[in-house]
Formats: sequence, C-alpha cells, structure tokens
Amino acid sequence: MIGRLMTMSAEPGKGGELAAVLLSVAQRLRGFPGCEIYLISQDAADPDTVHVTEVWRDDASAQAALAASSRAGGPTPGDVVALLSSAPHRTDLIVLGGVGLPNADDQP
Repeated sequence: MIGRLMTMSAEPGKGGELAAVLLSVAQRLRGFPGCEIYLISQDAADPDTVHVTEVWRDDASAQAALAASSRAGGPTPGDVVALLSSAPHRTDLIVLGGVGLPNADDQP
C-alpha cells in the first residue's frame, strides 16, 4: 500500500469551499477500486489549510482515480487548483498498517 499526505492552502477565506470540493471528490471515490482511505481535514488553527490523507492499494489505483475524476463530471483537479493560493505540498508514504485499513495485518 502507498499513502499520500497533501497539504493545500486555499485563497484567503476559501478554505471551506476547497474542503467542500475535496469532500465531493471523496464521495465519488467511495468504492473506487484500490482506494482504501481518502480523508479530508481542515486545520483547526487555520481553516484555509486543508489536508488530504490518502491510502491506495498501489500507485496504479491512485493514477486511475485521478484519470477517472476528470471524466466523471464532478470536480476536476483544475477546480481544486483554482482555489489554491500556492502549489499543494505532497508527502509520499509507505503504509505499514493501522486501524481502519482493510488487510492491515498483511502489510510488511
């Protein structure tokens, strides 16, 4: 499994709108093959900062979801970028397991 932590800074006052767009993306990912976790969080101290925590079966699943979102008629990556004040920060992770992950016992 792979993971990503995305930190996004919205234009001032647009954090709620950014979070809403990302929650719409999350809704479309329910049941998407390979998507284990897609969690949207807003920073308690700075509501214009939004975090996305992702866990995917593999990179191919993450890439397939990105491609599908552009064709599904919902929010696109461009819709997200339009709300940002700067480029998102992405941290790639190797997921080791934990609570809430299916088959967490199968992880190395």
